[in-house]
Amino acid sequence: MTTQKTSIKIGYCLSLTGPLAANGQTARLAHQIWQDRVNEQGGLVGHEVELVCVDDRSDGSSVAGIYNALLSDEKVDLLLGGYGNNSISPAMPLAIEHEKFFVGLMGLGVNIPFSYDRFFAMIPTGTDPNTALTAGFFEAASRQTPSPRKVAVVAADAPFTKNPIEGARANAAKYGLEVISETKYSLETTDFTEILRQAEQSDPDILFLCSYLNDSVRLIRSIAESELDPLVVGGAVIGPQSSAVQTELGSLLNGIVNYEYWLPTATMQFPGVRDLISTYQERARDTTADSLGYYVVPFAYAQLQVLEQAIVATGGIDDAQLAEYTRSATFPTVVGDVTFGRLGEWAEPRVLTVQFRDIGSTDISEFAKPEARVVVAPDGYSSGELAVPYRASAKAR
Repeated sequence: MTTQKTSIKIGYCLSLTGPLAANGQTARLAHQIWQDRVNEQGGLVGHEVELVCVDDRSDGSSVAGIYNALLSDEKVDLLLGGYGNNSISPAMPLAIEHEKFFVGLMGLGVNIPFSYDRFFAMIPTGTDPNTALTAGFFEAASRQTPSPRKVAVVAADAPFTKNPIEGARANAAKYGLEVISETKYSLETTDFTEILRQAEQSDPDILFLCSYLNDSVRLIRSIAESELDPLVVGGAVIGPQSSAVQTELGSLLNGIVNYEYWLPTATMQFPGVRDLISTYQERARDTTADSLGYYVVPFAYAQLQVLEQAIVATGGIDDAQLAEYTRSATFPTVVGDVTFGRLGEWAEPRVLTVQFRDIGSTDISEFAKPEARVVVAPDGYSSGELAVPYRASAKAR
């Protein structure tokens, strides 16, 4: 006797605990909003959708085992990529082995070593993700007078910094800038005094940072307390996009230049995104998820919109058909129309470069203000000019 299928099970992992939990929990809540909406409308191709999400505890070494169990024990129909390289990269070999359609959330350059034709990345860094992440940062810095010449790199000693640093070096060379030093630190570092002293000795015009959440807080606090005063500080800092970091650092973020993917500006009010953010913020209240949701929520929701539209268009859950459709389709999403190109990356990049300004306290309402993050690049989305040098731009008015 054949049991009739009652639901479509989609399996994946997120970092719901551990140092990466802030973004993992935010993505999970956005995914739940999508699941609720889809099921309220009758599900997909006649079946209710069930998201099976497992906590990887921010431990990349657990990811492969989780996905194995999702396939063998949970018998999921489809796989979904987690958040960031830490949760996506370790799952890639298994996805390839099982020939699974695989859409990841915000992993930078994940598919470069694999060239897997069924992988797609929900991150607006285009077909050259390493350079796209900081292209606006270096372009905006290069326009200053006098022109910057020297770059010092301070970065966490971890696998995730490799791609951003490679991209930063390429962007620096494009604008005639010389990387004069590169200092790595352990993610467990609490005292950055000596590390910053090493960077200061080279008298850089640009202090390029590549850090991740907890170390971002300690690093930015240390820079604010130091004597360093380059023209520009920032670049590839993961953390200032999160309300947990914003409410911890407050005005210490003033002057920092960094990347963002979406903000509630007039030029980024894509269909459905305002309603999504409103719904999310209501559900996130009194939880440990990000209060505003600007960074992760639209892309986590769009990640599943791509899956949804591919299932509906192909009429089923066949991995090969889903991948074939996704390679050539354009997907209307809450982050605009998305088309995928080489290696499953967005065909066109759309990374914002912003500068934190005029933040007066640690209250989250400070960061909800449009003027809290001035978009300095790209031109089509800009809301102001880069303010330099760092110390002058760091003073809240």
